[in-house]
Amino acid sequence: MALKVELKPGERIILGECVVTNADQRTRLLIDGNVPILREKDILTAEDADTPAKRIYLAIQLMYTSKTPRDHQHIYFVLINEFLQAVPSAWQHIESINNHILTGEMYKALKDAQKLIAYERGLLGHARSAESVRKSLAASCEPA
Repeated sequence: MALKVELKPGERIILGECVVTNADQRTRLLIDGNVPILREKDILTAEDADTPAKRIYLAIQLMYTSKTPRDHQHIYFVLINEFLQAVPSAWQHIESINNHILTGEMYKALKDAQKLIAYERGLLGHARSAESVRKSLAASCEPA
C-alpha cells in the first residue's frame, strides 16, 4: 500500500537523501517503496540545531536519511554522552531513543528525540524561571 502525502504550496519533504520542494499548488504524492521520508515540519537544519537535544535530533535525522547511517553514529554517541553528563535525568529518553536505533526504527527514534527536545525546553524554562525569582528576591533585599 502506498503512503499518501499531501504537500502545501512551497512545502518541502525529504525522500531518502533528496529534498523535494512543492511548486505553487497543493500536491498529493503516492509513495511506494521503503525510503526514509521526513516532512518539512520534522526537518531540522544545522543552523536550527542550537541546543544539545536538537543536535542529537539532527544526528538521528542524518542517520535516518543516509545510505550509510554508521557514518553518523560516532557523533550521536558523543552527543548523548555529553548530554547525559549534564542532564542525567534524561536517561529514560536516551534509553528509548537508543532502543529504537538498535532495532532499526529510526523514525521512532526521531519521534522520541522530539520528546527529548521538549524535556530540555522544560528544564531550560524552569531554570529561567528560577533565575528570575532569584533576581527578584535579590532586588527586594537591597537597601533602599
